[in-house]
Amino acid sequence: MPAAEPAAIAPVPAGGALRPHTPMRATIARRLVQSKQQVPHFYLTVDCRMDAAMAARAALNARGQAAPEPVRHSLNDLLAMAVARAVRQTPAINAQWTEEGIAQLGQVDLSIAVALESGLITPIVRNADRKSLREISAEIAQLAEQARRGRLHPEQYEGGSLTLSNLGMYGVREFAAIVNPPQSAILAAGAVTRQPVVDGDEIRIGHVMSLTLSADHRVVDGAAGAQFLKAVKQLLENPIELIL
Repeated sequence: MPAAEPAAIAPVPAGGALRPHTPMRATIARRLVQSKQQVPHFYLTVDCRMDAAMAARAALNARGQAAPEPVRHSLNDLLAMAVARAVRQTPAINAQWTEEGIAQLGQVDLSIAVALESGLITPIVRNADRKSLREISAEIAQLAEQARRGRLHPEQYEGGSLTLSNLGMYGVREFAAIVNPPQSAILAAGAVTRQPVVDGDEIRIGHVMSLTLSADHRVVDGAAGAQFLKAVKQLLENPIELIL
């Protein structure tokens, strides 16, 4: 059978322009297509009450501003810390598929998605589960700044245990992200919104955030994914467990 003719390139509409692919965009496209074609994704979503986490952040920031070296933590910093600790508690998440077997990783290296004009990059906080909130905050800020300046080295973004992607600052309530190979999972965080919540026999307004885990079903079973989300939720709703 003769080879199929290559698809014709659609003409650019009048008044438009063709932007050639940058190396970063071409790499992103190739890896995302590879992931969706080769990685059997499944998705789990959980809602987290964020009232305690927000109160803890406010108290920590008030104390941090009075320190000799002022520091300010974002909710994303608290989330990153909770995710890293939850990965440590759920080793099945911290593993990768290989043709020879499932590779269990020996440390928790958390990738943080950083949006750039040219695409997306995921610098890594190494040994994130062993670091304090102050250390995580400082490292995320430093890595994000290096990423925006184009000064990251390959060893700063290659590998990683799991990626955290947060679109909450854009008002996105919930989304499902694509697994970033060779990792086996990515956690998508939405915006913190005010919603009716049930407290005992009463209904009141609380702050809620949706988290959606996308995972590689070859490596992560549904129960393991659920255990991971349960651990993240427990830490965020009881932030004293993170701080102590």
